[in-house]
Formats: sequence, structure tokens, C-alpha cells
Amino acid sequence: MIYKTTSSFAAALAAIALLAPQSKAAEETNYGQIAMHVAYMLQNHHYSHRDFDDAMSKDMLANFLDLLDFGHKYFTQADVDGFKEKYDSTLDDHVLMRNISPALEIYDVYKKRVEERVEFVKKALKTHKFTFDSSRTVQIKRDKEPWPKDKTEQDKLWLDIIEENLLQERIAEEARIREEKKKAEKAAEKKANPDSAAVKQQPAPKTDGKVEIEAPSAGTPKVAAKDTKDEKDMTPEERVAKDYDRLLEITNENEQDDIVNYFLSSLATAYDPHTEYMNVDERDSFNQHMTHKLVGIGALLATKDETAEIQGIVVGGPADKEGSLKLNDRIIAVAQGDEEFVDVKYLKLQKIVSMIRGEKGTVARLKVIPADDPGRTVIISITRDEVPLKEKLANAELLVTPEENGKRQKIGWINLSNFYGDMERGEVSASADVERLLRRLIKENIDGLVFDLRDNGGGSLDEAIKLTGLFVPTGPVVQAKDWRGSISWKDCEEPKALYEGPMIVLTNKASASASEILAAALQDYRRALVVGDKSTFGKGTVQTILDVARYMPFFSKKDRAGSLKVTIQKFYRIAGGSTQLKGVVPDIILPSRYDVLDIGEDAAKNPLPYDTIPSRKFSLMRPDPFPLDELRARVKSRIDANPEFQLIVEDSKRLKERIDKNTLSLNLAEREKERLEAEARRDKVNEDRARRAKEVTERVKDNGFQVYRLTLDNVDQDKLVLESDFTKEQNTGMRTAKKDDEDEESMTDGSKFPYGIEPMKLEAAHIMRDLIDLERRPTTADKGAAAKPPAAPKPQAQ
Repeated sequence: MIYKTTSSFAAALAAIALLAPQSKAAEETNYGQIAMHVAYMLQNHHYSHRDFDDAMSKDMLANFLDLLDFGHKYFTQADVDGFKEKYDSTLDDHVLMRNISPALEIYDVYKKRVEERVEFVKKALKTHKFTFDSSRTVQIKRDKEPWPKDKTEQDKLWLDIIEENLLQERIAEEARIREEKKKAEKAAEKKANPDSAAVKQQPAPKTDGKVEIEAPSAGTPKVAAKDTKDEKDMTPEERVAKDYDRLLEITNENEQDDIVNYFLSSLATAYDPHTEYMNVDERDSFNQHMTHKLVGIGALLATKDETAEIQGIVVGGPADKEGSLKLNDRIIAVAQGDEEFVDVKYLKLQKIVSMIRGEKGTVARLKVIPADDPGRTVIISITRDEVPLKEKLANAELLVTPEENGKRQKIGWINLSNFYGDMERGEVSASADVERLLRRLIKENIDGLVFDLRDNGGGSLDEAIKLTGLFVPTGPVVQAKDWRGSISWKDCEEPKALYEGPMIVLTNKASASASEILAAALQDYRRALVVGDKSTFGKGTVQTILDVARYMPFFSKKDRAGSLKVTIQKFYRIAGGSTQLKGVVPDIILPSRYDVLDIGEDAAKNPLPYDTIPSRKFSLMRPDPFPLDELRARVKSRIDANPEFQLIVEDSKRLKERIDKNTLSLNLAEREKERLEAEARRDKVNEDRARRAKEVTERVKDNGFQVYRLTLDNVDQDKLVLESDFTKEQNTGMRTAKKDDEDEESMTDGSKFPYGIEPMKLEAAHIMRDLIDLERRPTTADKGAAAKPPAAPKPQAQ
């Protein structure tokens, strides 16, 4: 899918290379040169083939200002007018001349405005009296509002913002006090009944001779030297001030590499919302997302009290095997091999993560404050290795339905979070993983299959095509059109489908790209019933990754050049329609809160338009359409009678009203009233749900749903494992730390819904039963033809 550079562009690059000052090119990264090459790459490779001209310059500037100040509260209108006067029609000239000074200039102004606002916040917290009793409101989203025209108007806006910040802190503080009271009551109850809370003794740390213990300090090390007071002991004013101090720190931490990243991202998204510039760290994260593996120590980090805390350890990863690093330990310094330690307190988490990752076989040394002995520090050496990330890999379930609705049925359920694939080595493949799971489900004699693509944002196009081939024989899967108007298509090449039984594809508004390709193809073939939200995301474009370094002169410093994810094609259904903007409309629509949110292609900036192309020739997998009228009637009767779906409808209505209103009251009494109403509503929902769940349990007794969990680790084992026997660690492949606000009950995976199954999943199981029932009834179609659909012919070029 990677285009060759045009001859004229190649000539231009050669000329530029000859003009480049070779003496300094290798000394430091020339971000101006990187910016120029990104601009030329976009002109020549993007689907639109739009020139980087004055109109594009205007869009780029608007994107950059919005990226820095999305809430339109730090810049003033005078600032913005000044930027537009200088750069609205000239950013293209600056970038093509390898000049990134406009980006640095605008960021310096932004940084200054943030400093001014933080000073204003601190002064107002000390001198202004906030009463929380007015009728004023503050806007939640300001991205479509004008910037304040001057400092006077800005100060007025910020007094409202600060009052809302304080109000939120007061409400949160009261909620925390109530929660602590509940925990204290639970603790007292456990103390009165000690047998109900057996405590497991933790094993002593393994050291393997790799831990150096530093001399004990006098008391706890001063990690949070900037503010030693625990956040829980701070006043609302102190917490608000701390939040803005942290914002200022993050703003000041950004280096030229970060600023150029924002600047070039603003250029890329001016072409379309899915074209993206990625710096080196972002490209590494993208590769990790696609391969579900990384090279590092196998630990999950989070920021706590200005330091990086260990929140998870990958089972079987380098840190787990070494054995010294424990959950809730805090990292205060990092060294590469035998080099000097670098203090990482107060650094951005992403920078700390980048320092800990590295090449396979190299050593990361960590200076750590142990969670169980905060009065000392230890040095832990861990050899980096490949770390598999199992949590997002394909997995499956076997649902055995209750007897109360008739004969028990076995429903296979495949969960896929993204279409991952190692495009370089081919060692990781979503389609290969799904095939293993599917073969096991077939071995269990499933009556039907649900392929769950909810919240699947896409991934590899090749993986989507291979996955389609598991369910339809040889035939076209997707069409594509490039900027020239040339139409191509891709086929699945398996002569026979692996699974030919009843099938549902479950989608929602967050199902995008490759998910839409698979769902659309199976819908067009009449192979599967699509069930879900009103539509999928609506991303009908194809991207490829181009390394910027490949387009730069060979003698220039390229290690920070980054990559460009650029839209090169639009894809189309085999029936000729497009998923662009419109998405895939399900055969059966279920109520969803997503339907009222501003997500999807139609909510993005600069989306490519919807269009159609001619259909390809393909054979339907069944001669008659699905019995949709009868299926929809059955679904409607259940939804109308199901309180869970009525809750979704009511919540969606309230959510839509809040979104449209877009304001929060600055009156404490009014906000407290809203909180109490929401809390009472939530309590009633939980009480009613618990009552219904109890009624179902009493009615079905031991004959409810039986759910078995299949992972890539246990798929080949003889005995199936019940979902209830499956631990969180087995499911995610990671031991995780207990959060401060997490009690023992929430650590389990026990669902509070009737049957122990969330509403969408339960209704999909009911629809599968309906589908099997209706398909068994006689129809005018020939049963043999319906049972054994004709193989799709190999498409011919048109």
C-alpha cells in the first residue's frame, strides 16, 4: 500500500539534499528539515493530493491553536488575531523553507499565558471570596466559543472556572469522607467477625543477588519534596493550586521535539482526521498496539505523588522473573546499564517509560522505594526482554443457555479488541488467534456464534480480510479507490469457510475501520446478522505508515524524524456503498448511550466525503434475506419489558440534555441537590437490579447461564474453565495493585446483572436463540440450498 515517490518529488528532494549544510546536519536534529519533508510527503501521498497552500496553512494554524488551548481560555482573542495576521496564509511558506520558528513562537506565548493564569489562580484563591450561592453557570466545553477578547474578560471567565474547580473539590471531598466512613464501618464489621476475612501472607521478595540496598535514610525519603502534605489532608484551595502547578510543570517540560510533534500533528489532521504525524515514542506505542508486545521490563506504571508507581507486573515478564520489583513500589531514578542514574521525580510518565524501555538484552537499573519499607531505597537491575501483552489478545467464551427458555444451547462468543498483526515478522496475528479459538468452539459443538466487535477501533486490513475468510469461502471482501480513481479489491482465499453455522456480529458506535470492513462484508454476503448501536463509527479510509527518515538526505540526523500515518485510499463495501461517515447500519438496532455522544467520523474535523462505486460480483451465502421483521418484533417485545434497556433509554435522554445544556451551576445547594438526586437514582437502580438478579437466581437455581472462558493459554486444554473460576490475573496476564478506592468486593468479577450477564450480551444471546428457532422453520426457499450456500466465484476484473 506504500506509494512510490513521484519523479518530480524525488528530483526536488535531491536538489534540497545538495543544498543542505552537511557540516551541521549530523550534529543535531533539524526539525525544520523534518517538517519540510512531512509537508511534501503529505502533498504527494495523501488521498486528496491537496497542495500545502494558504488554505491549508489556515487550517493548520487553527488546529495548532485548538490543540494547545482546546478550551479557549488561555489565549485571548488579541493573541489569536495576532497569530492569524502573521501566519494564516504563511505557515506553508515557513514550513516549506524548513522554518519552525512560528511553532516555537506560538508555544512560548502559550506558555506565558499558562504562567499568567496559574499566578491569577493562586492570587484569586487567597484574595477572592467564592460564595457558591449565585445563579451563575460555567460552560463545560468551550471549544466552539470565541476566546476572551482581552485580559478583563479573561479574568472574569477565570473566576468562574476557579469557583467551579473549588466546588468540584468540595463535592469530591464530601464524597471521600462518606466513602471512608463506609470503609471504616466495613472494617469494624470484619474485626468483629475475623473468620470472614482471612488474610493471605505475602511471600518474601526474591532477590537473586540483584538488589543493592542503599543506606537507610532517617525516616521516609523526601520524594514529594515540593509538597509533603498528603493530598487527602489538603484543603480544596490547596488541591486546586496543586493541579495548576502540575499543569505549569507539564507545559514547561515540553521540549522542542514535543512542540514540533504538536505542530506537525496539526498539519497532518488538516488533511483528514486519521492522517497523523507520530514522533518516535508514539510510533513505538503504535507498534506495541499492533503487535501486543513490547521490549521492556514488563511493568505497568502510573503517576502518584509526583513519582512513577508500579501498578502492574506482567506475569512471566522480565520484572516478574527477576522477582524484586513489587506492586506499589516507587521509581525515583533510572540508569542504563552501568551509566549514572537520572532522577525521574516530577518527569512526565511517558518520558520515564521511554527511559525504562530499550533494546532486548540490555539492562535497566531502577532506584526504588519499596512499598513495604518506605524508609529505604534499593537498586534493582532487570534485563529487558520481549513482553507479551495478553489482555487485549483475542479470547472467547462458551455460553450454555438456561433451560427455562427451552433446550439448552451452546453459543460461542469471540471477543476481539483490535485487528492486531505483526506486519514485519508475522509472529502475531489476530486471524490466527481467532482461528484457534474458533476451532475449539466448533469442537464443543456450538449452535451459534457471536463475534463481538464492540469498541474495536480497527487495525490491520490484511487481518480483517483473513478473518472474513473464516466465515465465507473465496470471494471479494473489500474494495478500495486511490487518488487517481483506480479501483482495486481484496479477496479472502480460503476455498471453504471454517464455520458455516448461525452467526451474529455485535457492534457499537466505537467499532471502526477494519471492524466495519468485516461487519459490512458479512452483512453484504448475508452471512451474519449485524446487531448493535444505530451505526458504527464511519471510518472508511485506509492508512499506511511512512518513515520520514526514508525521505531525508542520507547524511542528516534522522533518529528523531518520526513517522507519518497517511490516508492513501478510501475503502468500499463489495456491494458498492461506503462506510465513510455513515458506518455500518445494523440489521437489528439496540438502545445505546453511545448514540447521543459526539463520537464517530461525522463528529470529526475535515472528514473525507461519502460516495459510492460499482458493486462487485459475489454470491450470497443464503438465497433469502434474514427474517428481520419477526426478529425485530421479538427484540422489541423484550426491550420494552427489560428494565435495563429502559434505564439506557432514560440515561441517554438525560445525557443528551446535559450535553445540549453544556453548563454547570456554580451554586453549591443546586449542585448538592443534583448529586443527591443522582445518588438516589443510582441506589434505586442498584437495589432494583439486585432484586431482579435474586429473583432470576431463585427461579433458575443451578440451571442459569454457564459461561466458560477460553484464552490462547488454555484453548488447547481438555477441560474448560468456568468464568467464575477465572482470575483477573489469568484474564489480563498481569498482577495489578489494588486502587485506593477499590474494596474487596470490587476486586472480584461478579456481575450484578440478572443471569450475571450485561444487557447487550444477554439480548444478543436471545437474538441468537430467535435466529436458530426461525431458521429451523420451513420456508419457501430450498432447505438444502440454505444449509449449503453456493461457493462464491473468484471475481473477475471489471
